[in-house]
Amino acid sequence: MNLDKTDLEILNHLQENSKFTHKQLSIKLSLSPTAIFERIKKLERTGIIRGYSAILDRKTLGKELMVFSHIKLEKHSQKNITEFEKQIKLLNEVHECYHVSGDYDYILKMTFSDMDSYREFMVKKLTTIPSIGSTHSIFVINEVKNEIGFRL
Repeated sequence: MNLDKTDLEILNHLQENSKFTHKQLSIKLSLSPTAIFERIKKLERTGIIRGYSAILDRKTLGKELMVFSHIKLEKHSQKNITEFEKQIKLLNEVHECYHVSGDYDYILKMTFSDMDSYREFMVKKLTTIPSIGSTHSIFVINEVKNEIGFRL
């Protein structure tokens, strides 16, 4: 789908604040509310806009510790990959999971209230997944940049 300048501006504004009304966007972009409505519907229909959500503050929710874990599977079989991915999707502590190239097979982004909850997660949940060969965790000291979305 070809996006014009107005589509890109709408996307940028909605990423900034998805609660903007059609009227507010129409004022910002000098278009009618109906034109804004139609463009947003088109962006939703084509899958460019997949949904809307609230961005929560993890620290306010008590998730002080952010951890990235590199995971190496024991064996690279279709069965192991499928089972690992199925199990990871069930873990609420895991927010993002990427199948990657390089020395490790996956990178996980996780949050915890503290080191004790991280340890309990590792011992009782993550390392009980049979296809995992090894893990290597990195603890976030400071979050320098965390942007949701894409500036277009």
